[in-house]
Amino acid sequence: MREGFMYILECSDGTYYTGSTNNLVRRLSEHMTGNGANYTKKRLPVKLVYFEKYKRVQTAFYREKQVQGWRRAKKEALILRHPEWLPELAENYTQKAWRLLREEKGEDGVERR
Repeated sequence: MREGFMYILECSDGTYYTGSTNNLVRRLSEHMTGNGANYTKKRLPVKLVYFEKYKRVQTAFYREKQVQGWRRAKKEALILRHPEWLPELAENYTQKAWRLLREEKGEDGVERR
């Protein structure tokens, strides 16, 4: 069983790249020398801003795919080490609109001022 890492890089243009590997040091070196992904090759230099370590590389791969689908704000909650922000950031716009309306009007539908 090989350990794995899910990682997030910040690229020179301010975008984030999410990846996974079984050798974080080697993979970072590849990214930094332009031998990593095409995405990072065009956005050098890059810097490691976050990583998670797993017992199995397959788990890191699944986590990579999960985080890749997240909006920027959610990734930044991870990077800034604020997991308590994730539930609110996971709301879609419709869910958030309904929650805000309920908070504004109260559960009984009466507008509060």
